[in-house]
Amino acid sequence: MEKVYITGIGQVAVSEHWDKTLSHLSTAVIRAALNDAGSPQPEIVYIGNFLASSISHQANLGALVCDAAGLNGVEGTTVEAGEASGAAALHMGYLAVGSGLADCVVVVGVEKMTDMVGNQVEAFAAQSGDYDFEGMQGLTPNGMAGLLMQRYLDQYQAPRASFASFPITAHRNGVNNSYGMYRKGLDLETYQKAPMVSAPLTLYDVPSYMDGAAALVLVSQKLIKEGQQAVLVSASEIATDTLAVHDRADPLAFEAVRISVTQALEKAGLTRDCLDLFECWDAPSIYGMLSLEAGGFAERGQGWQFATQENLALTGRLPIATLGGIKAHGFAPGAAGVYQVLDAVQQLRGDAGQNQVASAQVAMTQALSGAAASAITHILRKA
Repeated sequence: MEKVYITGIGQVAVSEHWDKTLSHLSTAVIRAALNDAGSPQPEIVYIGNFLASSISHQANLGALVCDAAGLNGVEGTTVEAGEASGAAALHMGYLAVGSGLADCVVVVGVEKMTDMVGNQVEAFAAQSGDYDFEGMQGLTPNGMAGLLMQRYLDQYQAPRASFASFPITAHRNGVNNSYGMYRKGLDLETYQKAPMVSAPLTLYDVPSYMDGAAALVLVSQKLIKEGQQAVLVSASEIATDTLAVHDRADPLAFEAVRISVTQALEKAGLTRDCLDLFECWDAPSIYGMLSLEAGGFAERGQGWQFATQENLALTGRLPIATLGGIKAHGFAPGAAGVYQVLDAVQQLRGDAGQNQVASAQVAMTQALSGAAASAITHILRKA
């Protein structure tokens, strides 16, 4: 395959964009990303989106997004993989450039969660799980995460407070991200006093649905200009597990995470020790914990011993959520996987400001859909 590079990034702040449409958000980030990349002409646009057809009552985003951005006639296609749709769109872009099908591809993730309010939003979000056995019974994404956390606590006798490292780290790093929703720190006392959402999950364990959009420009090596800040996409791997959690031999074994991480590292020719940061799926916090274990960073049942604030900090053994992650950034499902990669690109460019991970050369990102029914892992390297 040809080498694939990211040369442009664009984003809007994750927020409640009541006055903006899907096309407003996507156009803003596409234009910003193309400008950042030196204004190349894209041949394909891949749009990651999960819920526009349900919540925004809008399908056919390929035509909508390309038209609004002034890219008339350009191929545009929606890519859907639940909450990991943005990362799946990047995977498609990676394949298009890597195969030689295109020299320039735009990847955009976009979601408008505020186009609907009320319990119906949770019902639509549950579509990333098994409808027959989970959604129809009223089990929401937070409900599933609560069940998995309780099982983890019972099976491994982990301290409940050990999960606090994920939101505390995310909120601490999110303070300096002007594109994030929550720019306020969090301490252990506040975490422990938070109201229950789905026992034992509390308010600070779960992400908040928001609106957002982020875009990347992918190019082949021949389009890179002299002096341009380019980031190499060394690997892009997707793995799946059973959609229904009850069909798994062990619900606490995120098998799709294990497979995608293993394959990505092999393809990139790297080991876990080579990674300078990991933009993991940090919320719900139980998913962050299980991802560390399935990804091989900690033994099964011992993730809570590894996931300390010291280890996950910007100066720690494995920095996560370096610009706020999903928890502090705010959760725009279709765009979340693209925001993760955008944050990693900023780190590798040395553009992360006060949140810069020292001498960052290699980053891994991972987006999950459902209870890790799909896991999409990317490895990026400073070019």
